[in-house]
Amino acid sequence: MDTGTLNGIVTILLIVAFVGLTLWAYSKGRREDFDEAAHLPFADDPAPERDTPVERATEKRHDKGGRKP
Repeated sequence: MDTGTLNGIVTILLIVAFVGLTLWAYSKGRREDFDEAAHLPFADDPAPERDTPVERATEKRHDKGGRKP
């Protein structure tokens, strides 16, 4: 086996590895893991307070005045 054949085999193996890694990274099963990893820099930040209509309706039912105690 000469150098050219060896270089060709290595090139083909690297292309197959690249395509396989790309398909793995962009597969739907990995989305949750990558979304979680993307939010890691914000893990120590406090969660923002959300004021949605559902939360407002829930608050009104509990304290019967619509205001927080």
